[in-house]
Amino acid sequence: MLSKNQIRFLKAQAHHLHPVVLIGANGISEGVDREVNRALDSHELIKVKLGNIADDIQAEMIDHIAQTHHAEFVQKIGHIAVFYRRNAEQAKIVLPKD
Repeated sequence: MLSKNQIRFLKAQAHHLHPVVLIGANGISEGVDREVNRALDSHELIKVKLGNIADDIQAEMIDHIAQTHHAEFVQKIGHIAVFYRRNAEQAKIVLPKD
């Protein structure tokens, strides 16, 4: 679980990022799950664009990604969600200590 200080740090790091995974009206498929997993492995911190769909469905997608990929949900702004998962073998982001 991330602390408030770590979440603030990750939000600042994510500010300049562009979405690397786009989820359309068809929702999350196996292909989308593979891309999310691949992106988290290589980048650790990613933005996911959650199509122009209802907020409750977006919330379900966020929960699915967080649980399925063991990722931390950092924030959601509009239709963009930010996720973080530390790469145990090759960490790229050093989180601040509390």
